[in-house]
Amino acid sequence: MSKYQELLNQAQQLMAQAEEARKAELQGVIQQIKATMAEHGITLADLGGKPGRRAAAGGKKTAEVRYRGPNGEGWSGGRGRRPDWVLQLQAQGKDIEQYRV
Repeated sequence: MSKYQELLNQAQQLMAQAEEARKAELQGVIQQIKATMAEHGITLADLGGKPGRRAAAGGKKTAEVRYRGPNGEGWSGGRGRRPDWVLQLQAQGKDIEQYRV
């Protein structure tokens, strides 16, 4: 095995070990933060967060489908570029309101 490959393997092993160490320490840090918050009566709202919501759980909400295309495609009718199926129907002179759900 080449020296480069050996070093690359060692680096990958070290990165895996570092990630395991980070995960192990993370639980302790979280417990310390929770204990400190409880001790001082600090809430997520005090920190500018929203209670009951995790950052990863956030994101865009999907708009309700208002139009259904001939092949079952959905479209909310909102702002932005219109879907190809809508453009094709309009090019054929068809009224999009016929496809309202």
